[in-house]
Amino acid sequence: MADTKDIIAVVADIGGTNTRVALTRGTVVQTDSIRRYRNADHAGLTEVLAQYLDAQSASPDAACVAMAGPVRDGVGRLTNLDWTVDRDVIAQATHARTVAVLNDLQAQGHALDHLTTDSLTRLMPGRAASDHAAKLVIGVGTGMNAAPVFRLGGQTLVPPSESGHITLPLQTEEELRLMAFIARKHGTPGVEDVLSGRGFERVYAWLCEEDGGDEPLDANTIMQAVGTGSNPRADRAVEVFTRMLGRVAGNLALINLPFGGIYLCGGVARHFGPHLLDKGFAQAFCDKGRFSDFMKQFPVHLVTDDYAALTGSACHLAEILAQNRQ
Repeated sequence: MADTKDIIAVVADIGGTNTRVALTRGTVVQTDSIRRYRNADHAGLTEVLAQYLDAQSASPDAACVAMAGPVRDGVGRLTNLDWTVDRDVIAQATHARTVAVLNDLQAQGHALDHLTTDSLTRLMPGRAASDHAAKLVIGVGTGMNAAPVFRLGGQTLVPPSESGHITLPLQTEEELRLMAFIARKHGTPGVEDVLSGRGFERVYAWLCEEDGGDEPLDANTIMQAVGTGSNPRADRAVEVFTRMLGRVAGNLALINLPFGGIYLCGGVARHFGPHLLDKGFAQAFCDKGRFSDFMKQFPVHLVTDDYAALTGSACHLAEILAQNRQ
């Protein structure tokens, strides 16, 4: 059997809108092989994989799919897309001998130890910790989720989670009005109903209602107005979003104690990156009463590598293959 660093694999990252597919060699993503597919143009993942592998003339030894939704026993259904991902079906479509299915945040967690410094922006310095200290990855994009990351005996363990559907942590009368607005229009709100792309649009729409006028805007238009002075409501929307993100991240930090660091990832998180510190992320993160000083020991980073989930999928496969060789 070939050394694991020479194993060719196909990896896919399925988001709510697009699927990215790539070939990997060992833990390294072949960046020139990355292709993006619009989900709405395809009936399912097997169609995407077949089209990709045919175009690449590739016969992978292994395959790993990271998906935005809960996974159990190798089968998952996407939260924001009517696709089912099945390990056995992937094996048939790719002819790969080793196949894995991960939640997309699990894939991000598997990538953390392989990210370069130029893929990370430090938001809060925290304190130094041991190499085996727990980490926490928080993804904000089309949806929201989080997952702890542990290193045990040379293995990376990333338990799955559906943190985006926990109840919003509300502390003020203003935030109660936001929750009531979302509940009235979209049902019982969870964290994802604020901390996501569409959630940010809902925050802005709520502010429009609060102010008694103006039409809601899409997320891109809102962000373009931030800091220009042309739309103070856009700045307020960013503040509400940032404060909630800081509070949720702080709550998750207390649950998981990730002394090895917290890593924010996802397209929405990256778009908010330049505004997080100015708009109160650190203050909301540390606002835990007598535990406020305790919160300052957690380093917080923004992951700017858009392909980290692909890297994490490759790393997970490499660990599986290394175990199989023992």
